[in-house]
Amino acid sequence: MPDYESLRLIWWLILGVLLIGFAVTGGYDLGVGAIYRFIGRNDAQRRMLLESIEPAWEGNQVWFILGGGAAFAAWPLLYAASFSSFYMAMFLLLVALILRPVGFTFRNKISDARWRNGWDWALFVGGAAPALLFGVAFGNLFLGVPFHFDELQRPVYSGGFLTLLHPFALLVGLVSLSMLAMHGAAYAALKTDEPTATRAAAIGKIAAAVFVLAFIAAGFWVADLPGHRISSAYAGTLPSNPLLKTVAVLSGGWLENFRQHIVLWLAPVVAIAAAGATAVLLNAGRAGLAFFASCLTQTGTILTGGIALFPFLMPSSSQPGHGLTVWDASSSEKTLRIMLIAVVVLLPIVLAYTTWVFRVLKGRVTLEHVSNNSDLY
Repeated sequence: MPDYESLRLIWWLILGVLLIGFAVTGGYDLGVGAIYRFIGRNDAQRRMLLESIEPAWEGNQVWFILGGGAAFAAWPLLYAASFSSFYMAMFLLLVALILRPVGFTFRNKISDARWRNGWDWALFVGGAAPALLFGVAFGNLFLGVPFHFDELQRPVYSGGFLTLLHPFALLVGLVSLSMLAMHGAAYAALKTDEPTATRAAAIGKIAAAVFVLAFIAAGFWVADLPGHRISSAYAGTLPSNPLLKTVAVLSGGWLENFRQHIVLWLAPVVAIAAAGATAVLLNAGRAGLAFFASCLTQTGTILTGGIALFPFLMPSSSQPGHGLTVWDASSSEKTLRIMLIAVVVLLPIVLAYTTWVFRVLKGRVTLEHVSNNSDLY
């Protein structure tokens, strides 16, 4: 079995895999929700869009739950500090996520146009708000979160909700929202009937352009941000204690990993190139390949952020030395070993189930299908 230091690195990689899994699977149904009102112009078209994501969205949440569970079990200090720091943002995220299943359930209970229009807006919020908030939270990691540990090693947050709405964090929120809108558009172009598929492709091309511009702008901004680097000697085999290190804050420090390992630039290059390919393929009517390219965009984007932050999980802006890293915020070696065995067993099952669901649900949802099964709506 791997030693403690390797286990911590493996779990950092597993957390990245879970985030990518959620972005690729749960991301498309969030994206469809974000563009839902713009590509569905009447009730039948909107029911068709809902039908394309309803059978799979709950299964997609497994990746989100696994990510939260991994953070709780493998990185308990990260879990505690993030919840105390992002409490209001997480509350808003939870409300938005709750709107989706409620909207799926109640929208079609009454045929009144005002009733359905209200739930359509709720479903829009349930898709767009999480997509934006995920990015805002991620952007704040690059700015540093104003927290520290007290004498009992309890995380203390010294900021407020409005401090999270920094212009850079909002820009990263735009990166996330446009990325998932593009992903949802590629999925809708693949899975729905005309004219909705054509409208989805058009919005997907716009979202891809917005993503590329926002992603590049965020990259230039990061190059000028103060980044955190561990400046003291540390051992990845010692018990977790985030207070035993010193951290230097350097201008452009978040790009240091890319400077030291040129090959890592492949991650942002893949994100940008795949977004461009998504737009080109949507324009050519190749929705299946466009969706695959969009999946690569999700992967490249998350890898870019993770590589830039490494080894930090949650930097502190008020007490840089209290920031949480891969090496000092994890559970015990025994816990990580036991959990790794569980992941080796369960993750292939989740992957196989996800693949099977996509295979079973292949094909388009048509307006004819919606009309012939109107009694179900």
